[in-house]
Amino acid sequence: MTNSDITNKGDFARRISHHRVQLGLTLDQVAARADMSAGYVQYLEGHLGTPDANTIARLARALETTPQDLLGGNRDRPPGPSDVMHAPAPETLDPEECLRLIAPGGIGRVAFNGSQGPTVLPVNYRYHDGAVVFRTAHGGPMDQDLRTGLTGVEIKIGFEVDRIDEAQRAGWSVLVQGPAHHVPEDEAPGTDVEPWAGGDRHLYIRIVPCHVTGRRIHAL
Repeated sequence: MTNSDITNKGDFARRISHHRVQLGLTLDQVAARADMSAGYVQYLEGHLGTPDANTIARLARALETTPQDLLGGNRDRPPGPSDVMHAPAPETLDPEECLRLIAPGGIGRVAFNGSQGPTVLPVNYRYHDGAVVFRTAHGGPMDQDLRTGLTGVEIKIGFEVDRIDEAQRAGWSVLVQGPAHHVPEDEAPGTDVEPWAGGDRHLYIRIVPCHVTGRRIHAL
């Protein structure tokens, strides 16, 4: 992507692209869901400005989100509807389905006992060769907190990913538990994952799942 491509894209365009990638959908699939042409979806992903309200609503349904989210209106509030879901129906997911859901990569959270107590932090991740991979800084707080000081002994941590569809009052959550392995530089995985916080963060952490659980919830 060129610099001109980046500067010509507005926040609305980036949000469409983000949701499409997170769902693992092609332009054609989004277009079919929204009853519009793939060329028009591609145009909206690459240009400034926003279309009419009807088009935004159709795109939101196709991307399993809300018009407010596509327009950035939910930016500064926690996810979730303000009113309580009635008659929620939970569904237990098997490990294979859980791993399928997180396989596209994206944003998750790691949870561990840090030096200041229980800690939960967001990370960009990839699911690569049967493991969750993310990056942090050599010698940083997370690096130190995830070391036992004993050769061959690794700290078990939690990793969580969720997707919430506020419009449908539905969503899913997957929890992966496993040891946090500090990957030596000469064994760095062949996958590109940008660190959530940016900066000089070249230490790869790999979590090989030893326990995987998940739930899907929807309103009756």
